[in-house]
Amino acid sequence: MLSKAQRLDQIDRLAQLPDALELAVGDLTDAQLDTPYREGGWTVRQVVHHLPDSHMNAYIRSKLVFTEDHPALKPYDQDAWSALADVRLPIGPSLALLRGLHQRWVEFLRSLPEAAWSRRGYHPEHGDMTLDDILGSYVHHGDTHLGQIESLRTKMRW
Repeated sequence: MLSKAQRLDQIDRLAQLPDALELAVGDLTDAQLDTPYREGGWTVRQVVHHLPDSHMNAYIRSKLVFTEDHPALKPYDQDAWSALADVRLPIGPSLALLRGLHQRWVEFLRSLPEAAWSRRGYHPEHGDMTLDDILGSYVHHGDTHLGQIESLRTKMRW
């Protein structure tokens, strides 16, 4: 279980992701957005659209764990989602969605009593997950995808 200070730091990092992502992609052209971050990987555009998809699932999972007794946390096929038509849209709607989602999610997380953080849900791929686990997993998730975009920018000298 995380300490209160560690948890608050992670929540702050979650709060900062929308700004950091907008800074990383805001000036990219369509051609740059359609560049994979690595050979065989998703494009920057797909990553930008993936983040709110994934974090919406995490937000819902967080609320389920808080409001229900040991709920099932449904997985989804992120690769199938990354191939759907909406990932070809401009990135603006996904950046706005991520911003609003994180505003709500961060407010929710900051409001939780200490005892809530040990509540558990069951994910079929990851087993039991506490709210601390979910928070840590998605802070890492956001940081990883942001790092992929920033590394590509450095590599391509954008």
